[in-house]
Amino acid sequence: MVIVLKKDATQQQLQEILNMIKELGYQAHVIQGTERTVIGAVGSGRGKDKLQAMENLPGVENVVPILQPYKLASIEIKPEKSVIPIRGALSVGGNAIVVMAGPCSVESREQIIQTAQAVKEAGACILRGGAFKPRTSPYSFQGMEEEGLLLLRDARDATGLPIITEIMKPQDIDLICKYADIVQVGARNVQNFPLLKELGKIDKPVLLKRGMMTTIEEFLMSAEYILSSGNSKVILCERGIRTFETATRNT
Repeated sequence: MVIVLKKDATQQQLQEILNMIKELGYQAHVIQGTERTVIGAVGSGRGKDKLQAMENLPGVENVVPILQPYKLASIEIKPEKSVIPIRGALSVGGNAIVVMAGPCSVESREQIIQTAQAVKEAGACILRGGAFKPRTSPYSFQGMEEEGLLLLRDARDATGLPIITEIMKPQDIDLICKYADIVQVGARNVQNFPLLKELGKIDKPVLLKRGMMTTIEEFLMSAEYILSSGNSKVILCERGIRTFETATRNT
């Protein structure tokens, strides 16, 4: 349910509504809009009638059911454009086009520093580089791990570019968050739900790439895992899907 408050709703009225939502067993997500406050009540669906009856409470303008299976990722709950702060004045989702560029994997200090300087000169705002790499073959290079993260940090220090790097498992969250400005979830992990839940607990932007055969609804449901765990800084990345075409990887 989406509970829309009146423009003149008081802080006390807001708190009373939040307490009632919690008592009904729902999670309350408060979204401060430019003109009014909206509360997203997310839960199992029990007690919907009592939620609907909240439109009679002081300070409530109306209560609207969320029809989509994804709730917090729905435009019904947040019609305004999402703008995700990255570092300093840089943000993703505003009017400016933000380019993230860099090598698939970090391989040496010389490589990542030179690449960082080159992409910055070309207009990129964020440096991309993999320290942990999921590979199709177990015999392929899997990344430099923390050594690669240290080199990414050096490249950021040398150029001022924020860095984004991929994560593969929950155990690496603390390590990667120590260095990265944005945490990337690759296409292969878009439905790694234990990882997504844990990323919902961090205070860093998460770039979520669409899976190779993921529908739009499945993609948004993956974002919902992060959002429902408390992290609203989710960036969706469309990267194409696999079809029956064998000559190219994505379409």
